[in-house]
Amino acid sequence: QAPLAESGGGLVQAGESLRLSCSASRRVPIASTMGWYRQAPGKERELVARLVGGSTSSYADFVKGRFTISRNGANTILQMNNLKPEDTAVYYCNTWPPTRHYWGQGTQVTVSS
Repeated sequence: QAPLAESGGGLVQAGESLRLSCSASRRVPIASTMGWYRQAPGKERELVARLVGGSTSSYADFVKGRFTISRNGANTILQMNNLKPEDTAVYYCNTWPPTRHYWGQGTQVTVSS
């Protein structure tokens, strides 16, 4: 079983919502600070949001007020509202700072205008 597995991506129109889920195996310490990252075509992977201690969250400026990170048991959730075309990317979860061998295949989010 992969350490982390992302799901919930899809194709939506601008203004719509998606809920991403990151399922963690027992190999990932439950106390880990978790983060959601994204990588758009031709761009570097960037941090979108992180969750410390399961309750303290922080966000990149470009998603503040639209995205919410939370924990549900061993899963880390990213609720994405009011999606914009520039949010189109492959979304990944990982610890923060990221653990190299935890990177998974991610989940594709595509937002049409």
